[in-house]
Amino acid sequence: MSWTLGPDELRDLARGAALLGTGGGGDPHVGRLMVTEAMRRHGPVTVLDPDEVADDAFVIPTAMMGAPTVMIEKIPRGDEAVAALRALERHLGRTADATMPIECGGINSMIPLVVAATTGLPVVDADGMGRAFPELQMETFGVYGVPGSPMAVSGDHGELVLIDTGDDNKRMEWLARGATIRMGGAALIAEYAMTGAEVKRTAVPRTLSLGLSVGRAIREAREQLRDPVSALAEALAPTLYAHLRVLFAGKVADVERRTVDGFAKGRARFTSFDGTSTLRTAFQNENLVAEVDGQVRAIVPDLVCVLDAESAEPITTETLRYGQRVVVVGISTPALMRTPEALAVFGPACFGLDQPFIPVESEAREWRVAR
Repeated sequence: MSWTLGPDELRDLARGAALLGTGGGGDPHVGRLMVTEAMRRHGPVTVLDPDEVADDAFVIPTAMMGAPTVMIEKIPRGDEAVAALRALERHLGRTADATMPIECGGINSMIPLVVAATTGLPVVDADGMGRAFPELQMETFGVYGVPGSPMAVSGDHGELVLIDTGDDNKRMEWLARGATIRMGGAALIAEYAMTGAEVKRTAVPRTLSLGLSVGRAIREAREQLRDPVSALAEALAPTLYAHLRVLFAGKVADVERRTVDGFAKGRARFTSFDGTSTLRTAFQNENLVAEVDGQVRAIVPDLVCVLDAESAEPITTETLRYGQRVVVVGISTPALMRTPEALAVFGPACFGLDQPFIPVESEAREWRVAR
């Protein structure tokens, strides 16, 4: 059923969104501040369960695209996402009945809420990634037949670019990335316009609710002096993300990070607290793979999440730094994201990784290192 989201719940949602962003998706703190201001001006947001969306409803997802490292310094003006939505409505000759996230991680769980609060539209409790991915074609929407274009790209100087590549979502990403780079490395977008029936068929359901519930579980565990990682595992167990594995505990030993081609790309190395084990990750905005002593323990599209060792607060790839004490967990993704069709669009090979996809829950044991 539909529910109302107010400003008091945004901190928990931002925390959960950062977790589901698996290191990427943009800074949810910036997004939370944007939503808080929009709600202060216009009121709370109605969140629709995907099953309640009429089949003939017209839904336009909204989001931010660009390198997370850029977003730290280039904060949106605030009205760009609405401008992108309105531009796409004009181009298509049809008014949106709702908006929706394209991904449930980081700032992109928040941008549709800004649009919803500002315009009065409801936001659908679903998304097209079930986490965060760096490229626009990496959507369950596209995997299961919804074209991403036409799309609108909006910059903070009032620029608007319309892109139409038919059903070629990869070329759409390439063109939109170029426009975003020339808009300063970050822009707001509206894309993957679809019907309510297509939402039900192609979207990962109830991911806003999930972000809120896992963010709340972490906070409440800390308040009750319980282990927040165990509380997180308990919160995930009855959901589509049922399996959590602790992969590693230790300290950040080295981070190599570059902003290139509109992405934050790099690697990180972690050492166990007793110095006997090493974990390495690679990321493109989001964490892609975790290797413990040369053995792959989790790999995209499953989630690789770096958490503060004491608080379980998620750490994004752009804020990862030497000396942080962390726990790294792997979380399973829904079956919708593990089909051969899905892996062909956002599986390991799509990121240049030569390892096959192995579900994180296939590990026979958890990797726990004494803290």
